Amino acid sequence: MEYKKLVELYQRIEGTSKRLEKTFLVSEFLKDTDIDDIPKITLLLQGKVFPPFDERKLGVASRMVIKSLNKSLGISSDAIEKEWKETGDLGLTAESLAKRKKQVTLFSQTITVSKVVSNLRKLAGLEGVGTVNQKVALISELLTSASPIEARYIVRTVLEDLRVGIGEGVLRDAMVWAFFDDSIHINYDPEKKAINPENRELYNAYTDAVQEAFDILNDFSEVAKIAKTSGLKGLKSIGLSVGKPVKVMLYQKVKDVAEAFERVGKPAAFEYKYDGFRVQVHKDKKGISVFTRRLDDVTSQFPEVVEYVGKQVRGASFILDAECVGYNPETKKYLPFQSISQRIKRKYDIDDMAKRFPVEVNVFDILSFEGASLIKRPFSERRKMIEDIVTPAPFRIVPAKQIVTDDPAKAQKFYEEALAAGEEGMMAKKLDGIYKPGSRVGYGVKVKPVMESLDLVIVAAEWGEGKRSGWLTSFTLACYDPDSGSFLEMGKVGTGMKEKVELGVSFEQLTELLKPVITKEKGRNVWVKPMVVVEVNFEEIQKSPTYSSGYALRFPRVIRIRDDRSPEECSDLSLVEDMYSHQRGR
Repeated sequence: MEYKKLVELYQRIEGTSKRLEKTFLVSEFLKDTDIDDIPKITLLLQGKVFPPFDERKLGVASRMVIKSLNKSLGISSDAIEKEWKETGDLGLTAESLAKRKKQVTLFSQTITVSKVVSNLRKLAGLEGVGTVNQKVALISELLTSASPIEARYIVRTVLEDLRVGIGEGVLRDAMVWAFFDDSIHINYDPEKKAINPENRELYNAYTDAVQEAFDILNDFSEVAKIAKTSGLKGLKSIGLSVGKPVKVMLYQKVKDVAEAFERVGKPAAFEYKYDGFRVQVHKDKKGISVFTRRLDDVTSQFPEVVEYVGKQVRGASFILDAECVGYNPETKKYLPFQSISQRIKRKYDIDDMAKRFPVEVNVFDILSFEGASLIKRPFSERRKMIEDIVTPAPFRIVPAKQIVTDDPAKAQKFYEEALAAGEEGMMAKKLDGIYKPGSRVGYGVKVKPVMESLDLVIVAAEWGEGKRSGWLTSFTLACYDPDSGSFLEMGKVGTGMKEKVELGVSFEQLTELLKPVITKEKGRNVWVKPMVVVEVNFEEIQKSPTYSSGYALRFPRVIRIRDDRSPEECSDLSLVEDMYSHQRGR
């Protein structure tokens, strides 16, 4: 397929804010796409060339794109940067500069989708000294042959910032419309921008099937291929695969024990809510792998977890859901998440870090065992399986601390014990609940002593003045809208940061994280690529027409940096809306 056809779709989608119109445009495109191109097209519609779980990363910064534009267009880096400061978008900068280019080699050959994917995937395999020029050559090769509008989207894809507003919801529904319309008859009205399926129940069933397939595979390109070739039967046959992480099940917040019982019924299982980071541990004949909730492979960073699981957990093949909690090796006191978060991305001195900041693995769920999926089994059975296969070893690996009761007084006492132990609170779980990857369903809830904090992504900031000059200080926060794939602003925060790193989250720390992802500057104001997620406490959520989310936070305060969250895993708009409606009895 010619890349320009995909670019025409990008333009049309970028030109509308209507979700159903976007869904229709994508679905029509998918209908006409050959099966061989479906995986590549589905990835590119998300602005990616690798699925989320793939360890390969493009790793291209703005400076490398500027070098590539310099090489392909023959325009000075200074001129490129000047234009970039005006547009705030290197893609638009590339388009604008390409329009002015008179060199005859421009547009010398047609670019295909396969060529774009091939060149960009090669970038991920280049590491070490001397590879910068090779990467620049691969990007420049595409830009030299690109039309101005193609250059816009090539650059955005290279930077993994497509900006057309195709979220997971749009892509999921577009697959349903494209591949199952003969069965469900969507009846989309382009004038009214509305749909009227002949059988709403059947429509929902197909939508659920696509979503469940994605939650297990974490790869819309694979889901699309299966849906197009094997239909509903193919989607239903998708199962867990050891070694390939799945989306974790999420839990809603409730205010107290009484509400917890209302949500999950009586009796219920109660467990400590640990202040650590969530991991998914996979074991098969190839070995043991450890993944974070954002699907990153951190096996090498946590050798002791591999050791504990290998020695203390019976079975040749399984997938465990667990929480790693740090502790002081001398006092045996548990430590907050922030103290061990630095281990997640550590690439060196791993053994030393493991000795200084060891972790205890608390196993709270199991998804498969000896090749059999357990996600449709009731939680009570899954818990018994954990107790059968895990040989407890304190400060190494243990089943999550749990009681089962229908007595509110006993549940309250357990909750207070969890808080006294320094944990965040407790979980309440439905005994007959299944495991639903990727969803906040009613199979479990979390009880915490304060109003739910939010995990928000930083999208802009301001340079400080006086003693804080040289640091970014006031930070604009945003939640995620999965339907549009965009980040919606919720206000600014300037408190919770310290001036010294050792005192907690510091201005210096955030500045160093944000400087490489600055996309635009104007005076003291900077805009950044949404990459850094922070946990924020606040007093109240308020309605606000000032910000694109429609909400603002009253007295927000940064608690910590969430290294374990990807930008798309920050709190979404529906969670914000739900929290707003439940506060103060609204």
